[in-house]
Amino acid sequence: VQLVESGGGMVQPGGSLRLSCAASGFTFSTAYMYWVRQAPGKGPEWVSNINAGGSSTAYADSVKGRFTISRDNAKNTLYLQMNSLKPEDTALYYCALGIVTGAPRGQGTQVTVSS
Repeated sequence: VQLVESGGGMVQPGGSLRLSCAASGFTFSTAYMYWVRQAPGKGPEWVSNINAGGSSTAYADSVKGRFTISRDNAKNTLYLQMNSLKPEDTALYYCALGIVTGAPRGQGTQVTVSS
C-alpha cells in the first residue's frame, strides 16, 4: 500500500487549497478512504471520509460546509478541497485507509493558515 499526499502549503485565512492523495498497491476503487489531520501538539483528528463509489461522504463538524472530499477511481486519487481556511485548520493532513491505529496512511502534506 502506498499513499502519497500533495497540495499543501501556506495560505492566508479565507484562502483555499486542494489536497490530493495518489494511491497504489491496493484496489482503490473498493476502499473507503479517509482524510485525517494532526495539529502540532495534538492527537489525530478525523476530517472526512468517502465510500468506495464516492456517493457517500461525511465530515467533522469543524470542517462541514468548507471542505469537500471526492475521489477519481479511474486515477486512483483522493481529493480534499478546502475553502474558507482558518488558522485552526493548520495541521499535517494525511489520507488513510482507516482511522484506527495502524491503518495504512501516507506521510502527509502540511497545511499552514496564517496571515
